[in-house]
Amino acid sequence: MSLALKLIVGLGNPGSDYSKTRHNAGFWFCERLARELDVSFVRESRYHGWVANARLSGVPGGVWLLMPQTFMNRSGQSVQALASFFRIQPAEMLVVHDELDIPPGQLRLKFGGGLGGHNGLKDISAHLGTQDFWRLRIGIGHPGDRNEVINYVLKPPRKEEAEEIDAAIDRALLAWPLLAKADFNAATQRINSRPAPPKTEEPKETP
Repeated sequence: MSLALKLIVGLGNPGSDYSKTRHNAGFWFCERLARELDVSFVRESRYHGWVANARLSGVPGGVWLLMPQTFMNRSGQSVQALASFFRIQPAEMLVVHDELDIPPGQLRLKFGGGLGGHNGLKDISAHLGTQDFWRLRIGIGHPGDRNEVINYVLKPPRKEEAEEIDAAIDRALLAWPLLAKADFNAATQRINSRPAPPKTEEPKETP
């Protein structure tokens, strides 16, 4: 039987300078989920981040939402502090982050596996001593040149990309009830399915 999720971590960088950048897609998801669950974030210095707690039936202590304020490459410090205090196992965590290798508008839910060079994931894995935690990868696309990656993730998405990312987050939130009850097979199928292409109107025949 799968363990229930007790900690949802959204990755990003703190401060208004970064709030609209692609690298903050994990924060965007957490903020939207908090609104769905009708909970508010508070700053907790002992966990080095913004935290919220939502009561869920069948999950003692509820589920924690965490947005580390340590900057991306030190995300593990925040995650470990909260997880250690509440004795949350890595397998009970979902880390939500931006993903270069997936186009905007698409998502991937997976457990464990490689870290894909993501600095936030690498630091979390180093602090936890394992890669065995859930990840929700929000596609932001790739600039096409590896030398442009840092510049790319630290800039806001273009308007059409932002709309696709928002729509993907909407789809992920629709799967939240499945995640909340640890039905990961159904959640994976729903989240990983590609969105249907927009319908094009058939050209009208001229008489």
